[in-house]
Amino acid sequence: QVQVVESGGGLVQAGGSLKLSCAASGRTLYTLGWFRQAPGKEREFVAAIRKSADNTEHADSVKGRFTISRDNAKNTVYLQMNSLKVEDTAVYYCAATFLEMSRTPDRYAYWGQGTQVTVSS
Repeated sequence: QVQVVESGGGLVQAGGSLKLSCAASGRTLYTLGWFRQAPGKEREFVAAIRKSADNTEHADSVKGRFTISRDNAKNTVYLQMNSLKVEDTAVYYCAATFLEMSRTPDRYAYWGQGTQVTVSS
């Protein structure tokens, strides 16, 4: 059984930084990703990283500001978020899959409960 648990959300001022963590228990999953969902909006892709950590993808909206990384020894993925904007406010979800990297939520079988990130102006 795979379980995914996020941590690290909170309230930060615009321009500030936060680091999210996600621990995945069980087998080492091939791809770990982050998605977010703002009120009234669909869940959107943020970033993903494959097991070897040699390949990452970031959404255009966060490229240059957010960085995904992983520690396979700890089966943990991180999302370093810098230069946060008000529009980054959302519930952030960690997701995991045994499949190749994808920006499509349906490709991820395992999801955390989400962590709230609120950016104030």
